[in-house]
Amino acid sequence: MPVLLPTSRSHQQARRAGASNAAMTDQSVVIAGGGPTGLMLAAELALANVDVALVERRANQELVETRAGGLHARTIEILDQRGVADRFLREGQIAQLAGFAWTRLDISDLPTRHPYGLALRQNHIERILAGWVEELAVPVHRSSEVTGFAQDETGVDVTLSGGETLRANYLVGCDGGRSLVRKAAGIDFAGFEPTLSNLMAEVEMRDEPVFGLRHDALGFHGLSKTESGRVLVVVTEATLAREGAPTLHDLSDALVAVYGTDFGVQNSAWISRFTDAARQAVSYRRGRVLLAGDAAHIHHSVGGQGLNTGVQDAVNLGWKLAQVVKGVSPESLLDTYHSERHPVAARVLRNTMAQIALLRRGDDGLKAARDSVAELLALDAPRQRFGAMMSGLDIRYDLGEGHALLGRRMPDLDVMVEGQKLKLFTLLHGARGVLLNFGKAGSIDVTPWADRIGIVDAACDEAWALPAIGDVAAPGAVLVRPDGHVAWVGDESQHGLEDALTRWFGPAAA
Repeated sequence: MPVLLPTSRSHQQARRAGASNAAMTDQSVVIAGGGPTGLMLAAELALANVDVALVERRANQELVETRAGGLHARTIEILDQRGVADRFLREGQIAQLAGFAWTRLDISDLPTRHPYGLALRQNHIERILAGWVEELAVPVHRSSEVTGFAQDETGVDVTLSGGETLRANYLVGCDGGRSLVRKAAGIDFAGFEPTLSNLMAEVEMRDEPVFGLRHDALGFHGLSKTESGRVLVVVTEATLAREGAPTLHDLSDALVAVYGTDFGVQNSAWISRFTDAARQAVSYRRGRVLLAGDAAHIHHSVGGQGLNTGVQDAVNLGWKLAQVVKGVSPESLLDTYHSERHPVAARVLRNTMAQIALLRRGDDGLKAARDSVAELLALDAPRQRFGAMMSGLDIRYDLGEGHALLGRRMPDLDVMVEGQKLKLFTLLHGARGVLLNFGKAGSIDVTPWADRIGIVDAACDEAWALPAIGDVAAPGAVLVRPDGHVAWVGDESQHGLEDALTRWFGPAAA
């Protein structure tokens, strides 16, 4: 079967409108899983005019249980790069969310337009993302799951739970920590077994509970009020031996073990069990099958990095996959997805495991260690470094030696373009790369790539600074990838520019 070419947006809208009358069988990309990672990837591909479809087991985007609780600064930046950050900021609460082992890290002095986090529950995050994806006319196969697939040299046949088969160029598994796509692809999920088990639940209590956080010999626990007036419980279980779906009886036992009472716990809205197991796919790609989000990495929720890492996976992968599907770039471009994102998640696993080691028990030795870490993180340099790490602002892809900007996220500076003052991120709203020339207007010629990137003569009188690094030399010109990371820094000499353009945006047009 020939390689499928992306359809136009109008064609995609027409197919979506006719989905109830005719089965959709051909897609450029099928995404398994419509959580935050899958939704973000679908939006990125749709912005690139790639024919993409989502397969989601839920009948709608509703979530009963509480999962992730907010967005870190870099994720807010990413949404700002696409012009949709305000949708989230309007509904969430701006707060200093970054922390390490329960030590808060104030990032308000870091050089970013968003030196904060956003407290916003995952159900709201998904709802807003889903609304955006709907605007972009992405078809969603709801109440359906990917149950298997077979790939060959030209594509992937994806089987759905209702018996329908979709033919795609690529399949991306965004289907969670128990990913069927990962298992069926034969990709190992290497890592570490759990050392503790937590119950999380939203419940009613007849008696007034003791709100707040606490440590003891079992581990760490917390009780807090929810938006609905219920109580959000997080409690460490006394044993790892529990199996199966957690019950109200399990929660009662765990509360009694910690607090000496279950506070008359009743009427649970939901109860979930999670551990500190830390695992990562050994490869994010096997042939035409790729992984993103929890399908590629799992870890404990402390630090709140899981959803954010998955959304950032999607933004790294989306534009690369789009260029390969369109035939603009060779398939080898997809290898950079693994080489760039695997180390990022590995670092998240390491810092999460370090936090759990500090929090696991309430004995005197660990309390002393936590106090020492907190004292260290009160100093500006460590606070800024860890704050940048936990909020995702310090991520650097290894693109070689050179200017400090190379491989890092582009700062959202105010720039003058054709006499108009713009936020730099405005230039990334279309999910295309951009070459910014801060030297003599018209002095850099990249005409053979003009159909793939924007070319902007700009001026900027702001100081250039990077989180946890500080001031850096103002560049003469920068090439910014669609994901907001800097691919080349230079000047009017254009040394190395052609190689960078070819590497990231394909060979020059004839």
